Amino acid sequence: MTANNHTLMGTAGGTFLSVLPNIHSEDIVKTAILATVGAIVSFTISLILKSLTKKHKK
Repeated sequence: MTANNHTLMGTAGGTFLSVLPNIHSEDIVKTAILATVGAIVSFTISLILKSLTKKHKK
């Protein structure tokens, strides 16, 4: 089965344009804040685990 690039782009564009009016600015701000908090927590946990593994290897 071959994919028609025009159909794929039309479907993706139509989906994007139908979702766009339903996104509110509060949702964008909430998503940005949650992404920032998630990145900070992930980075902190990776540093803690890295230091624990270094102490454990000694």
